[in-house]
Amino acid sequence: MQIVTTHKNTDFDGFASVVAATLLFPEAQAVLPKALNPNVKAFLSIHKDLFEPHTCEEINLKHVRRLIVVDAGSWNRLDRMEALKAHRDLDIRVWDHHLEKGSIRAGWSCIEPVGATTTLLVRELRRQHKILTPMQATLLLTGIYEDTGNLAFPATTAEDAYAAGWLLERKADLNILNTFLKPAYSEAHQAILFQMLQHAKRTRIKGHRISINRVAIDGHVDSLAVIVRMYLEILNVDAAFGVFSEGSKDRCIVIGRSQNESINIGSIMRRMGGGGHPRAGSAQLKGASPHAVEDRILELIRGHQPASAQVSDLMSFPVHTVATDASMEEVALILRAKGISGIPVVSGGGVVGMISRRDFRKMRKESQIRSPVRAFMATDVLTIEPGKSPSQAAQLMVTHDVGRLPVVENGQIIGIITRSDVMRYFYDLLPD
Repeated sequence: MQIVTTHKNTDFDGFASVVAATLLFPEAQAVLPKALNPNVKAFLSIHKDLFEPHTCEEINLKHVRRLIVVDAGSWNRLDRMEALKAHRDLDIRVWDHHLEKGSIRAGWSCIEPVGATTTLLVRELRRQHKILTPMQATLLLTGIYEDTGNLAFPATTAEDAYAAGWLLERKADLNILNTFLKPAYSEAHQAILFQMLQHAKRTRIKGHRISINRVAIDGHVDSLAVIVRMYLEILNVDAAFGVFSEGSKDRCIVIGRSQNESINIGSIMRRMGGGGHPRAGSAQLKGASPHAVEDRILELIRGHQPASAQVSDLMSFPVHTVATDASMEEVALILRAKGISGIPVVSGGGVVGMISRRDFRKMRKESQIRSPVRAFMATDVLTIEPGKSPSQAAQLMVTHDVGRLPVVENGQIIGIITRSDVMRYFYDLLPD
């Protein structure tokens, strides 16, 4: 017997990958976890007859000879499949887009950094010239769109776009897709979000703004991730975590969302026994108090996050500067010789102004070229600390329409970061 399965709380990428695997391996039976994402559950309530998934209870694991795992790489993410670990001759195959090494030891695997696991299976379907029905194509496209944010998330690759285009050629229906990808937002969600906002708090860790909110919930509430996403956007923090405690079940559901490339939510959640992506993840913890969970999250952010780029990594130094009594003529010669468009003006080691090419437009007479720079410099100078992130530097530049920021530590200028420096970083043009 062959079976295909995926992670608990199955989302559309997991479900679509299961269906795609059954198309590649027609003898394999689709086995879905008991816990499904509410949108997937709604989809199956209407289309179950088209896909005929099984549950673990319907499968005799003793007869399984091949296990195909999609969108997961660890045994603890699967639903009641632990008994298969003891099978000596079990042929295990893994399809996944999470690069972190899991506990499943597969004899064969396809693990690549694409936006959705479905993309990897669609590529193989395309290679084998498989024929899809419009509904199958729609489901597979839903899996790709969900995990790539309609091809807009930063983790999206050209492979995802190729796969989406191929599925659209096979009559994938965007109307059906949009119907089932809409997140539910109920009165219960509204009440929880209101409670979170009333007790919202922010903290700074490594220059990032973090918010962790503990909420007691009574009974099961679907789509808690929707609340955390809205909470993140309203507070405008770099990362937000919801710790939802269910006293009756003695467990905490932890959901994290990030909008900063330096805070890897998936890595944090994996260390807590869950999983996810760099910007989204979740975990369930039994017998842990909400306070202890919050402390654990803070500990992981402080101590186990991969080293992130800081302004000090991108800035130029030593810095070319001029004194306040330097003439505009001297400044013009320096700008031309150095090939730069602006330069800080300093006094006693501190930044007191900034002079740029555009400031020369303020001169109305030729004789003013010999005037001191302090007569034309901009005095409302924005500066940045060396420990800030490239994202924070970019935000300052965009908000205030400036092309460079002096990097200041203890009142002294130690470097300068320009718009070009930040753009090179975001477009991955930094030298190795």
